[in-house]
Amino acid sequence: MLINTLNSFVFKYIRFIEMLGVLMRIFSFSLVSWMGPESPFLFVWAFNTTDAVILSWCSILKKDSAYTLLNVFWIMVGIVGMLRAGQISLADFKSVGLHFITQVMALVS
Repeated sequence: MLINTLNSFVFKYIRFIEMLGVLMRIFSFSLVSWMGPESPFLFVWAFNTTDAVILSWCSILKKDSAYTLLNVFWIMVGIVGMLRAGQISLADFKSVGLHFITQVMALVS
């Protein structure tokens, strides 16, 4: 299975991958700190959400529930941040979400 292969790869290089995620987070928050209101917020949120996915995956493989919870929370915060940075309204998000769910259900049925 692909997921087992990916998990094996991540687990083999977990220290490097985890450090990459941490450096990505440091970079994204440093960018906001230095640039302030001129920060490319959509990029920062996308970058920060990506590092949260990386760090969540590592913490799940390490069975570290505290860091899993923390980083999954950051994924959710990142999704909201990207929606806000992209000026997507809650109504638009609900509409797209319902359309997506409908399409997935049609594929499954």
